[in-house]
Amino acid sequence: MPGINSNVLLRNVIAQNKGFIEACASEDVSVICINRETKKSKYISFKVLFSNNSKFWSLSETWDYYISNDDFQKLKNKMEKTAGWVPIIVTGDQAAPDELPAAEANVVEQSFGKEYVNFASMKEPERVMHLNEDKRRLDSLIAQKPRQKDLVAEALVSTTRDAFLHNHVAVMDAMSLSDEEAKKKTQSIVDSTYELVKSSTKLISESVFNDELMNTLVAKSNGTIIQHMTRVHLNGLAFLYYYNKLVSSSSEINKLRVSFDTKFRHFYEPLLPHIHPDQITLEKVFLGGMRAITETDFNNWAVGFLIHDIGKASAIEYHEGEAAYNRDVVVEHVKVGYNSVMNKTNYPRDAGLITGYHHEYYGDSAGYGYFRSYLEQYKKNNPQARQNFCITYELEPMVDCGALAFFPAKILEIIDVFDSVTDPNRKYRKALTTEEALAMMEEEFIIKHPKLDIILFDIFKRFVRKEPSA
Repeated sequence: MPGINSNVLLRNVIAQNKGFIEACASEDVSVICINRETKKSKYISFKVLFSNNSKFWSLSETWDYYISNDDFQKLKNKMEKTAGWVPIIVTGDQAAPDELPAAEANVVEQSFGKEYVNFASMKEPERVMHLNEDKRRLDSLIAQKPRQKDLVAEALVSTTRDAFLHNHVAVMDAMSLSDEEAKKKTQSIVDSTYELVKSSTKLISESVFNDELMNTLVAKSNGTIIQHMTRVHLNGLAFLYYYNKLVSSSSEINKLRVSFDTKFRHFYEPLLPHIHPDQITLEKVFLGGMRAITETDFNNWAVGFLIHDIGKASAIEYHEGEAAYNRDVVVEHVKVGYNSVMNKTNYPRDAGLITGYHHEYYGDSAGYGYFRSYLEQYKKNNPQARQNFCITYELEPMVDCGALAFFPAKILEIIDVFDSVTDPNRKYRKALTTEEALAMMEEEFIIKHPKLDIILFDIFKRFVRKEPSA
């Protein structure tokens, strides 16, 4: 093992001068990864670690990250010649492995809440035990008749928060491991989270979305990212619940079919240009026709809703103004999230596709995600191939590029946008009211640019306005 005294703790250096990140990447220095428990070490390229997690040096349960003193001095000498150089002070006493510089800890707390640091300090068995305790709490409420509304609301909010935080810590910690090692290490968290989510779905109702108690509890949660994640997860499940009740009635689907030609077809014609307008029907939009969601799909998608932004770093804001917006940084969270769920865990593949596809926006240039790059390559290899459907409930048509979008990702897009523009934590623009948000989304995401799905958005408006689902 390298002598720690001859190395420099990476997070201390970066906390003092963020320019060190670019310097490490440009020179692609070797990072010395030291396991806290075994004290074994391994060398990994800075670029490789950074591409997996743009904050890999922070808050790892298992690893500390160093660079050699020689590399540090070389980069320091190079950076001293640049404008705006901020001196870096390195003392013989490096920070303890579980400590964070005050400035970085403050950013983490603002984004993820003070609980995150506590969760990051837990060992894996402790985190699993915590999730299992949360599940037992939900199960006890499921068994109650009648259920106490305030207890259910508080339990759903707090267990959602816990599950996301534990998963974020586990996944970020697994980034420096091989895929096989990571899947083994995260398996217990994955299993416990899936069981917890199955219990939470049994307590969900469509009224959650407009529940003042629920919103009050979420607002009291620490961390802006945590509040967003909690709202999106629970409101996404509430919308799925509403949708299921609605389409379980054949009369509702018949109403959509009757109004399709006059109300919806114009939206889909540009999306399916190779199909004659007269042949674009509800069954061409929804592969196999609109249907209710099975319990297995509901649970798999619920997990995807929970972890869809697992790649979010604490420094990334959800509601950046034009001056602060950095598309590359924002896009990165989708890549990190998709790769981490698909390669570092054994979560259902559905959940992975949700993390990677929830900003696709029907291929609009403002969107981003993995599917469009897959589709581009698929078309190059299969120039005669055509996507004959807009939305699929199944995985295979997405893999085979037979449809434009994955149903749960299109649901999540709506929930995610709505939450972003109505979030009271918005820094650069005033939060919109419900009706202002719906009007803006219709104008910008439906009429001007076909990003969200018009039929699902039409159902969402009914859901938000509390129109009965059955």
